[in-house]
Amino acid sequence: MSDQVKVLVTGAGGFIGHHLVNFLKHEGYWVRGVDLKEPEFHATRADEFELLDLRRWDNCLEATRGVDEVYALAADMGGMGFISSHHAQILHNNALINLHTLEAARVQGVKRYLYTSSACIYPEYKQLVTEVTPLKEEDAYPAQPQDAYGWEKLVTERLCTHYREDYGMETRIVRFHNIFGPLGTWQGGREKAPAALCRKIALAKLAGSPEIEIWGDGEQTRSFCYIDDCAAGLYKLMRSDYCKPLNLGQDRMVSINQLADIIADIANVPIVKKHVHGPQGVRGRNSDNTRLNEVLGWAPEISLEEGLQRTYAWIEARVIRNYGKPPQRLLETEVAALLGHAV
Repeated sequence: MSDQVKVLVTGAGGFIGHHLVNFLKHEGYWVRGVDLKEPEFHATRADEFELLDLRRWDNCLEATRGVDEVYALAADMGGMGFISSHHAQILHNNALINLHTLEAARVQGVKRYLYTSSACIYPEYKQLVTEVTPLKEEDAYPAQPQDAYGWEKLVTERLCTHYREDYGMETRIVRFHNIFGPLGTWQGGREKAPAALCRKIALAKLAGSPEIEIWGDGEQTRSFCYIDDCAAGLYKLMRSDYCKPLNLGQDRMVSINQLADIIADIANVPIVKKHVHGPQGVRGRNSDNTRLNEVLGWAPEISLEEGLQRTYAWIEARVIRNYGKPPQRLLETEVAALLGHAV
């Protein structure tokens, strides 16, 4: 179709980007995906997929050519273990990606640009207790993100706002609250808590060893949003007229201990939690969805349990494929090694 809207998804080889490409194709868009790597677990449905390093200006010009809209998801990121120990790398790489991509979109005449920020921009002083007050969008200031990842996200939010004010580009800003689901990183150190716990519990079930490790006391709290709701929310925001930052997540808060118990029930396996030293992030975080409901007339619909059922089934299959020896053949040292990747 000559009038088909052309969309660029950066970070299309990653977890959220891959799912978003599928969503946009279902909605009838022509999609170009760009990333350093192709999707790991399933072939892309993008009309074009280009391997480009978006830290480079020339690659950003190449990526943004001939498109009407950009969903900017590309980022150097991972779970708490990664973002708490790679501050310089994260700040350097993500600043280059976002500075170049946004300016290239302006030069190429892109009409709409959606930037994916994070709840990590919220001040640490508002997240010091487990029973935390849900975070409203205006709570971002006075600013005090906990880490470099959050600081870079907040600065790029401001840059998007100024590009809209100074150049007339229609920018949209979304703040993710812990997105999870199948087809995402589940091992290796960059996985998020739901995936890490699904892997550890699947390994415990396979090995017949109930003990799993959890960083800290496990009472730190978060809310978790399933990937299908995330993709739908992104699309709704891009189509809206709302230009200020907007939370996107569930507003049901659970502790990491509770999250582990829910997954163990899904797996139908008893677990014993071993609490060990490790980075935990802020003590408590939850999304206030008041403005999300007001602006989009919508809220995430998939329950935590349903999302975890889908995620656990996928990760358990991966665990069995990778480590699928009968339990009696798993040596004690091998079990310890497999279960030793803490959340």
